Amino acid sequence: MPGPAAAMEPVEPQSLKKLSFKSLKRALDLFSPTHGQCAPPDPESQRVRISYKVNAEYGAVKNLSGDQRHDQGNHGTPGQGNQASSSSALVLAGSQTSGDSQKDGPTTLVLAPVQPKGIDTGHAARTGAGSVIPVLGSAESGKVPSRWPRPEWHAHGRTTGGHLGWVRSVAIDPSNSWFCTGSADRTIKIWDLASAQLKLTLTGHIEQIRGLAVSRRHTYLFSAGDDKLVKCWDLEQNKVIRSYHGHLSGVYCLALHPTLDLLFTGGRDSVCRVWDIRTKAMIFALSGHDNTVCSVFTRPVDPQVVTGSHDTTIKFWDLTAGKTMATLTHHKKSVRAMALHPQEQAFASSSADNVKKFRLPKGEFLHNMLSQQKTIVNAMAVNEDGVLVTAGHVVLGLKSGHNFQQAQTIVQPGSLDSEAGIYALSYDMTGTRLITCEADKTIKMWKEDPTATPETHPLNFKPPKDLRRY
Repeated sequence: MPGPAAAMEPVEPQSLKKLSFKSLKRALDLFSPTHGQCAPPDPESQRVRISYKVNAEYGAVKNLSGDQRHDQGNHGTPGQGNQASSSSALVLAGSQTSGDSQKDGPTTLVLAPVQPKGIDTGHAARTGAGSVIPVLGSAESGKVPSRWPRPEWHAHGRTTGGHLGWVRSVAIDPSNSWFCTGSADRTIKIWDLASAQLKLTLTGHIEQIRGLAVSRRHTYLFSAGDDKLVKCWDLEQNKVIRSYHGHLSGVYCLALHPTLDLLFTGGRDSVCRVWDIRTKAMIFALSGHDNTVCSVFTRPVDPQVVTGSHDTTIKFWDLTAGKTMATLTHHKKSVRAMALHPQEQAFASSSADNVKKFRLPKGEFLHNMLSQQKTIVNAMAVNEDGVLVTAGHVVLGLKSGHNFQQAQTIVQPGSLDSEAGIYALSYDMTGTRLITCEADKTIKMWKEDPTATPETHPLNFKPPKDLRRY
């Protein structure tokens, strides 16, 4: 049997040269400059196209006389020639136009300038900015008025700061003078809230830092990370004074009780652990979840502890007995973030399927948010005005669920577009500034836009036709 070397015939160099020339000729034929030249325009086709556009756009009015056009242009706004220049906003005409049109012929909708406050529009409702919004009754529109609450108008702008390492957590000082961030570079950085200048860097963790919390009752800062450690930092000495050992895997979230010296931590071991801050003793191990506990918040009254997990459930816990009070199974995906309203007895939870609102203390489901995000939401925050921000960077109204602003975060120069992810966010104590921690190693501070008005940034609110209760 001949070997493989004997079966192969040597290739002559001359044949390779011929093949190269053949390939070059085919490439020239394929990419010839004559292929890019378009055919000369056909006058008949161009005439047909223009005539179709004219009929489609102006077919209803092109045969009217000059007087008829003038009358139709001024229909519904007699005597307002001087007042039209006062406002450039356009709204649907009121009941006068609809009444006249029903007598003369088929019903038409005419655009007219906004009427001043001295004229009664009858069917118009006024907003705080002075614009007129027509409100059609059930008899005129043939529809039942929506019971969905109308959202309030809010505005936000942005300024940009910086950080080294993926920023995974943030916490605000109760005095509203500084804030701290935890990063994947295993450091905690403390920044001045007014100037965004770095004040201090704390080192001690050996893995990325997933959670931070600042105590209102003591000068303590608590941190948790993937190294299974929960540390208590004394901010007067800038060093670790206590460590809480007990987690079997990484710690993803932590929260402080508002009235008691208790610390709550949740992690990949599917357990929410309750610690005594002073003695470092573990009081309870709240077990019941089947997967990672990635979000937790606390309240001064029952249910004092609420946890969200990757097993798609939300659990209310009885802190006295250390047992489950209720389990919410409304989500279909992992519950990665929750936000407690500072004024109302309600909270919002976020998952990849939707953002849902629940009532406390029993956990009744209220409604879904009207704008569904096509992304994984890692964090949420809500201020006293009910402005809910999710980490896909959508600004929602917690009361109405209306999405009145959506922004794509901007990565810093040198970063990939895929690094435009938000890992953590929080409002400051005033609720007017928003701090976001992102995957491109930056911190962005957002503020309200002082030049924005309801006219420049309208709500465009459309109430839902049906109320989903699931």
